[in-house]
Amino acid sequence: MSRADAEDRGVNERLNFSGPPTADERPRGAGHWLVRSLDHGGRLAALLVLLAGCSTSHYRKSADKDVAATIAEKSAKVPNMDPQFTIEQTNQANLASLPTATDKAEFLGAEASERGARVLSLEQSLQLAVRHSRLYQSRKELVYLEALNLTAARHQFAPIFSARGSANYEVSTVQGTEIRVNQLTGQPEVVLSDSLVERNSVGARGSVGANWLIRDVGRISTAFTTDFFRFLTGDPSVVTRSQVAATFTRPLLRNAGYKTQIESLTLAERSMFYSLREFVRYRKQFSVDVAAAYYRVLASRDAARNTYLGYRSFKQSAARTRALVKEGRVKLAELGRLEQQELSQETSWIAAVRNYRLALDNFKIQLGLSTDANVVLDDTELAHLAILHPNLPAEEATRVALAARLDVQNLRNQLEDNERAVKLAADNLKPQLDLTASASLSSPQAKSGFPLPDIDRYRWGAGLDFDPSLDRLPQRNAYRSALIRREQAKRALTESEDTIKLQIREDWRGLEQARRSYENSEIGVRLSERRVKEQELLAQLGRGRAQDQVDAQNDLTAAKNQRTQTLVDHTVARLRFWEHLGILFIKENGQWKETSDDRDTKKP
Repeated sequence: MSRADAEDRGVNERLNFSGPPTADERPRGAGHWLVRSLDHGGRLAALLVLLAGCSTSHYRKSADKDVAATIAEKSAKVPNMDPQFTIEQTNQANLASLPTATDKAEFLGAEASERGARVLSLEQSLQLAVRHSRLYQSRKELVYLEALNLTAARHQFAPIFSARGSANYEVSTVQGTEIRVNQLTGQPEVVLSDSLVERNSVGARGSVGANWLIRDVGRISTAFTTDFFRFLTGDPSVVTRSQVAATFTRPLLRNAGYKTQIESLTLAERSMFYSLREFVRYRKQFSVDVAAAYYRVLASRDAARNTYLGYRSFKQSAARTRALVKEGRVKLAELGRLEQQELSQETSWIAAVRNYRLALDNFKIQLGLSTDANVVLDDTELAHLAILHPNLPAEEATRVALAARLDVQNLRNQLEDNERAVKLAADNLKPQLDLTASASLSSPQAKSGFPLPDIDRYRWGAGLDFDPSLDRLPQRNAYRSALIRREQAKRALTESEDTIKLQIREDWRGLEQARRSYENSEIGVRLSERRVKEQELLAQLGRGRAQDQVDAQNDLTAAKNQRTQTLVDHTVARLRFWEHLGILFIKENGQWKETSDDRDTKKP
C-alpha cells in the first residue's frame, strides 16, 4: 500500500467513513458509499442523542442547585421568606395520620353523615395548602423562574466557552483532462477532454472559543479554528491549517461605564428581590385566605345546625298544637300557620346543608385535595375563637404599614430603576465610539499532519470604531419614554401610599364594626332565647299565638347565625389588618404567629 493510500485510509477511518469506492464498487457509483457512510453517521447520531437524553437529569439538578443557592442568598435579605423554599411537590396528600370523626352529625341528614371522615384542624389545613395547593405551587414556580433568569444574567459576565465542528463529504463532476502531444511543438500538453470526471472530496472544520464580558473593562473574544480539506479522487492534495485569534472591544462614549455595562444584571438582581417580596406578601395573603375559607366553612356548618334545630323546634310545636286542636283549645288556623312554617324551615335546612357541602368541596380544591376526599373540619376551632381586638391607633397603624409593606418597598425601588433608565436613555443619545484591538497567529498550510499556529505568522491591530448616529429618532423616543415611565412610577408610588392609608383606615373601621356587631348579636341571642321560652310556655297553656312562635324561633336562628358570622368576620378582619400592615409573620407550615399587643379579649 502506498503512503498516499495509507493516509487516505487513515483520514476516512477518523471521519467514520468506510473508504472511497474500490474498483469493484465503482460500477454501483459513489452513492452506494454515501449510503454506507450515512448508515455509520446515523448510528453515531443515535448514540449522541442517547447520551444527550441521559444527561437531561444532570441539567435539571444543575439548574435546581444554582437556583437554590441564588434564592438562599437573596432570602436572607427578605424578612419572613420561607427558609425551606422548594418547588418539589408530592403528588398525593397523605390523610391517614389524621383523626377520624365519630359523631353522626344528625343535623346534616342521613345522606350527609360525616362518621369516618378525616378531621382537619386549621393548622393541618394550612400545612396541606402549603404543600399541595395548585395556586401556591404556581406562585413558587414564578420565583423559581425569576431565579433562573438571574442565573442567566450572571452567566453573561463569566467566560462563556463554545465549540463547533463540521464535516462533509461532497461528490461533483468536472470536465476531464488528458495529455496530448502538440503537433507543432512536439511537446506534451494538458487539454480538456469531452468526458466528465467524478470527483470526491472530504472536508472538516472545528473551532473552540471563549467570550468574556468584563465589568468596566470591555468584551474579550478568543477563538481557535482548524480546517482540513482533501480530494479523495483526482487531485490527491491535502490542505490543513489552523489559527488562534483574539479581539477586544471597549465603548468610550455610548454604553461606556461600569453601571451601563451591568444594567441588565442590576435589573435581574433587583427583579429577584421584587419577586421574593411579592412571594412573601402572597404567603401572608394565602394563609389568611385559607383561614378565612376554613372559618366560613365552619360558619356554614353552624348555620346548617341552627337551621335544623329551628326546623325540629317547629316540628315539635306543630305536634303539640295538633294535640291542642283536638282538645279544642287552639284554633285550626294556628296549626296551619305552624305546619306551613315547618315546611318552609325544612326547605331552608336542606338549602343550608347544600351550601355547607358546596363550601367544603370548594375548600378541598383550595387546599389542593380531591373533591372525593372524605374530610371534615374540626368544629372545636369555631368554639375557640375569641374577639381579640388590636389596641393600635389608626394613625400609628398607617405609619407601620408605610414602613413595613413590601409592595411599597418594591415601588420605591422601581422608581430608582426608572431614574437609572432615564440616565441610560440619555447616554444612548451619544455617538458610538469604541476602542478595538485584535491579534492572531496562523499556521502555514500543510499537506499532512496537524500544523499549529506559528508565532512568527502574526497579525495585530488597534483602532477606533465611530458611529455618529445621524438618525437618533429611536434613541430620542426611548429617552422620552423613559421620562414618562419615571413620572408614572412616581404616581404609582404616591397612589399606593394613599391607597394603603385608605385601606388601613377602612380595616380599622371594619374591625370596630365587627366587634360591635358581635356584641349586639350576643344580646340578640339572649333576647331571642328568652322569647322562645316564653312562647313555648304560652303554647303549652294554649294561650300562645302561632305567629309569635314563628317569629321568635326565626329570630333565634338568625341571631345564632349572625353571632357566628360576626365572630368569624372579626377574626378574619383582624388577620387582614395584620396582613395589610405587613407585620403578619408566617411560619413554614403556613400557620401565622399572632402579633402581640395589648388587646381587649372577649370570648364568645
